[in-house]
Amino acid sequence: MNGTPHDSTVHDRIELAYPAALVDVREAVRISLGAARWWRVLRGVAYGTSVLAFLIAALELLLPGEPDAGTVAEMAGLGAGLVVLVRLMPWAVARTFLRAARAQGGDARAVVDAEGGRWTSRDTDTVIRWAMLPRYVETDRLFVLLTPRRAGTGFAYLPKHGLADAADADRLRALLDRHSSRV
Repeated sequence: MNGTPHDSTVHDRIELAYPAALVDVREAVRISLGAARWWRVLRGVAYGTSVLAFLIAALELLLPGEPDAGTVAEMAGLGAGLVVLVRLMPWAVARTFLRAARAQGGDARAVVDAEGGRWTSRDTDTVIRWAMLPRYVETDRLFVLLTPRRAGTGFAYLPKHGLADAADADRLRALLDRHSSRV
């Protein structure tokens, strides 16, 4: 029965078409970074260092004697700078990713089936097998497919608004559940 309409590989072919949009890319980057151990560690170190810098500035101001204005300014600046850096990093990564996507044609098409996913745009054609996308996260807007932990923080995303029919979200979810693990 291979290749007949009843064959699950034929039935489980889901197509999406969507423009590259900052709101989608930002959400996908946020999820990808949130799933990455290195980002959680880096963010924790940055926030911990910020707290320490603010404490040093506060101690300099509260301890007896004349506070050293340079130390207070440096520590407060360091603390604030690290917080801003950690908060802006996902946005900066998303903007960079979006610029690259728009340079490749902007509008994307994706086909997901039993083999994996294939993303095409005006200038690119990328195939990613399920072995490289073993995890996924579903949000109200997206399905974000994640690379294995050992491979780093790669991701692909499938916006629900790119589906031809709302019922296709259920089909896509079922396909992902068969080939990937929900995080």
